[in-house]
Amino acid sequence: MHQADARPEAAGAEPGGGAGGEDTLEMRLTEELLAVLGDGPRPADVRHAASDLVGDPAEWRPVTTSAGEFRLVPVELGRDLGVLTRWMNDPAVAAFWELAGPESVTADHLRRQLDGDGRSIPCLGVLGGRPMSYWEVYRADLDPLARHYPARPHDIGVHLLVGGVANRGRGIGTVLLRAVCDLVLDNRPHCARVVAEPDLRNTPSVAAFLGAGFRFSAEVELPGKRAALMLRERAHRAQL
Repeated sequence: MHQADARPEAAGAEPGGGAGGEDTLEMRLTEELLAVLGDGPRPADVRHAASDLVGDPAEWRPVTTSAGEFRLVPVELGRDLGVLTRWMNDPAVAAFWELAGPESVTADHLRRQLDGDGRSIPCLGVLGGRPMSYWEVYRADLDPLARHYPARPHDIGVHLLVGGVANRGRGIGTVLLRAVCDLVLDNRPHCARVVAEPDLRNTPSVAAFLGAGFRFSAEVELPGKRAALMLRERAHRAQL
């Protein structure tokens, strides 16, 4: 959910600063940090623990929404690069994700996650059997974002974009944000909050997060943008 046009699903909750900002994968996990976070206290298990930092969205059950059945499908580069490159070159998306260009640009962005330690999982959002959105589900407490807000262990962050003009401007982004938050909270029992940081200039995006049950927490200065820190808390789930 971004700027470009006045539709809340125009581009999604963009990664901070696009390709030129701080990278989720630049922070190296250590055995000590994983132990503190409860993600694998035994040195021999560090690699296994890191692989379960977010979990496996492929194993998460589909969600029935007012727009149809929705599920997250982890990205496969050979299968999905073409459609994701096309979406990244949509001006409404490129204005915030900053990944316009040839397939190699999108591929590099994806490989940093696919070849990483499991802190960030890129996924297609499949609605009614059709891929129509892109999601990054990541450990916000292990992300450079944690330098800019009072992070808590197991905070999960989300970035998204809705691909294709036909899927924008109809409230689908808000519906799917609710669905993905429910998936995260159902499958990550230690996660107490889902975190997002859309660009403050994109007021439709901020409104969509509010509509999905997020609350505005603060303005934060991130590399490349001033963002609205948005939080959706497990404790308030029954009231949303």
